[in-house]
Amino acid sequence: MARSGYGKRSVPDQDPRTARTFAHLPPREASVAAHIDRLPDGAAMDIKTLAKEIAAYGQQAVASALKAISAAGHLRRVRERLDGDRTQWVQRTYFSRTPRTDTWWGQFLSGDSPAEASAVPPHPVHPPERTAAYTALAALGRTDPRMTLSATECAALEPLAAEWIARGVPVPHLVQVLTDRLPGTVHAPGAFTRKRLTDKMPPEPEREPVRIRIMECTGCRIPGHPEALPGGLCRTCRRDDGRPSPTVPNGADVRAHVAQLRALARSGTGASS
Repeated sequence: MARSGYGKRSVPDQDPRTARTFAHLPPREASVAAHIDRLPDGAAMDIKTLAKEIAAYGQQAVASALKAISAAGHLRRVRERLDGDRTQWVQRTYFSRTPRTDTWWGQFLSGDSPAEASAVPPHPVHPPERTAAYTALAALGRTDPRMTLSATECAALEPLAAEWIARGVPVPHLVQVLTDRLPGTVHAPGAFTRKRLTDKMPPEPEREPVRIRIMECTGCRIPGHPEALPGGLCRTCRRDDGRPSPTVPNGADVRAHVAQLRALARSGTGASS
């Protein structure tokens, strides 16, 4: 399991595993991807550890495979701050058995709920469905006739009831609170319900720690925005051969090299070599 390294994290909403899950990848990449897919969340994802676990490939082969797997949409490496009040960062490798687009990864890493472009939009429903808050208010009269509310009163009180539900109160418990220990006669059910919703409002739940993520290049670990790292790779690592661009020598170097060759030719060394 990873400590400070690239611990694995699985993304949600993945397709089930089949024998052809990674058939679109070359054999080496498919083998490495299948191994990663079987690892539990939190497993070490650094190149050295993976190369030890996959005896068929060395570290360089695993590194190249990870870049290809990332470019195919299965993997992204990020630096992640788990708590907004802390300055310590951890490094994670998010893995998806289902290949994802750059747009999907960008939305996921920003905290949004991603959706594939090919998703079919749902058909509109007419009339619109009632919210859980409205349904709870409408159920008060069925629980106790003294608390029967009109449709107008349900609509007016709906935001208050929705806030209760947003704070983690289940609908049955909300109905119980609003109908518990009623007076003998309720002259104005709407006003009575509003007062209970306001006076007995539960406290807000503790907020989840704010997650801040910075994507890293799968190959060289340089940080950058998702749009600057298509396929999870920087410009250099997207090169097919993976080697740095050749440098162009300046004029002085060319002249010195030519002079050296001429000197060798005059001395006869060049002919012997």
